[in-house]
Amino acid sequence: MTSPAFPLSRKPGGAEASAPSRRPALSLLASEPARATLEALQALGHWRNAPEQVGDGHTVVLFPGLATDGRTLWPLRRHLERAGFRAMDWGQGLNTGPSGDADEWLDQLAGSVQQRILPAREVSLVGWSLGGFYARELAKRWPDRVNHVITIGTPFNGSADDTNVGWLFRLLNGKPPPNEAELRKRLAEPPPVPTTSLYSRRDGVVAWEACTHARRFRHVRDIEVQASHMGMGWAPEVLDQVSGLLAPRRDRKAAA
Repeated sequence: MTSPAFPLSRKPGGAEASAPSRRPALSLLASEPARATLEALQALGHWRNAPEQVGDGHTVVLFPGLATDGRTLWPLRRHLERAGFRAMDWGQGLNTGPSGDADEWLDQLAGSVQQRILPAREVSLVGWSLGGFYARELAKRWPDRVNHVITIGTPFNGSADDTNVGWLFRLLNGKPPPNEAELRKRLAEPPPVPTTSLYSRRDGVVAWEACTHARRFRHVRDIEVQASHMGMGWAPEVLDQVSGLLAPRRDRKAAA
């Protein structure tokens, strides 16, 4: 399972966002493993058909969710490779969440990822759950290099109370998630590049409302998919959405 490490609650610009009224129902959380398993079986059938060749060979970096590593997103990485992209893992192993000063930690992550993507000049960034925060923040550091940011089940417009597994971050890091107001405000602001959030009303881990933007941006989209939170790394609809969104004809930078 994954959980946000950065609780968010405000609209960009300082106005309060409409906070989700409650966590996902416990029945949704309890059914996550079974639904993710079913989605894995559906993915096996989907796997037999080669995906549409929509890629142009450009680099795509994948960021896993909390308490997971690149193996969880291997089906998505392989799907993108088959579709014509140069897809790669973030290279940091198990995602235990940021530690210490957030800016310093993100700067170190940016330096590490930059070394991995060489010699590519332009990249797209795709993050699942907590990994989506990393994708958004790195794109703010590289606005001239990032083609597209896609987050999958990332609750950038919510708080730690909008998840059923906030305890997991505390278990791994030994402390509660940070809740500084300025940090939350900054993280809720999308990067100045084409940005898409995939969310699911069937998500049993994070509130789907927290995965949508509080107001409209010309270069931002929120797209609903049908998937469990745990199965978003391999659900066929998510795989096809990601490769389609990264297709060059759709991957044009828009003004913020």
